[in-house]
Amino acid sequence: MNILWLTWKDRSNPESGGAEIINEELAKRLVKDGHTVIFLVAGFKNCKNEEIKDGYKIIRLGSRWSVYWQAYKYYKKNFKNTYFNLVIDEINTIPFFAKFYVSSVIPAKAGIQKSTRVVLFIHQLCREIWFYQIFFPLNLIGYLLEPIYLWLLRDRKVITVSESTKKDLMRFGFKEENIKIIPEGIELEPIKDLENIIKYENPTILYFGAIRAMKRPDHILKAFEIAKKEIPNLKFKIAGAGEGNYFKKFLKLINNSKYKNDIEYLGKVDKNKKIELMQKSHILCVTSVKEGWGLVVTEANSQGTPAIVYDIDGLRDSVKNNETGIICEKNNSENLAKNIIKIINTDQEYKKLKLNSLEFSKEFNFEKSYYFLILNN
Repeated sequence: MNILWLTWKDRSNPESGGAEIINEELAKRLVKDGHTVIFLVAGFKNCKNEEIKDGYKIIRLGSRWSVYWQAYKYYKKNFKNTYFNLVIDEINTIPFFAKFYVSSVIPAKAGIQKSTRVVLFIHQLCREIWFYQIFFPLNLIGYLLEPIYLWLLRDRKVITVSESTKKDLMRFGFKEENIKIIPEGIELEPIKDLENIIKYENPTILYFGAIRAMKRPDHILKAFEIAKKEIPNLKFKIAGAGEGNYFKKFLKLINNSKYKNDIEYLGKVDKNKKIELMQKSHILCVTSVKEGWGLVVTEANSQGTPAIVYDIDGLRDSVKNNETGIICEKNNSENLAKNIIKIINTDQEYKKLKLNSLEFSKEFNFEKSYYFLILNN
């Protein structure tokens, strides 16, 4: 197949996350099997305009917000007469609306018509996220427009990564038979067993991910401060890049905490440090507003660390409550702190969660993701 993939970011983008890992792991396998893959993505500071990675091509256009218009113009100028078997319109906040400008049928010289399929790839819908990540009035405009553009695209076949997102899409008019779920993959190799994993000397909570408002790491900080009263030697490690007002406020909260000496902000870390943190920490906490799956949960599980998460879309897919981790009864710092205390102080329960979460993580790999992608396309 000749594949055109429209998405907001590529893996080299400083703001990239789990979705970009999945995209490029799948693209790598597509190329290995003889397919051609071209990404159209947003540019970023000091980026290369074009790049070949693992056999697939990345073309960077415009910026975070202009990439949608720039992709349309680039397609019309450079790809109008190019035949793509498959065009993937990945929705990360905003769709590219590729179905309205990609030529669905191209007449061949021999009289044979070739058709192009335009499918959507959606990890999660935005809804509440608009009010955390975008300023007024754009957040309200985005929130109100989302149901409209989803209605316009409801005739498309969709690839997604969780049952939560599938149900979300069905609420907006997508047919169940048109939505296919591919399992997530993880780039970390699951440990063989728990015998050789040594945790930090003191019980340690880990937050791993971008420092953004929709991730709500401030909720974890507050939960840590509450739990610290019951567990005096509790520590909190934070890994992830950040910028903007929320990031500055979060750093200020850390600095003003009476337990700041037991909090360590590490910034963005490399893969080796990521593995160390996920192996040695006792609990991962995730308090996002919404997730497609919650890839960081499965990654931490693969290194022998269970998660305590909020009861939101995506996280209720990546965690089996009271089996592989804990899903909070209420999405607030007080309930999160209660569960932290419970897990740290209940050795037998903690051992069960560690073992079950490790075994669950072994079900997820990119080979399986790729198999399901090909099966459904």
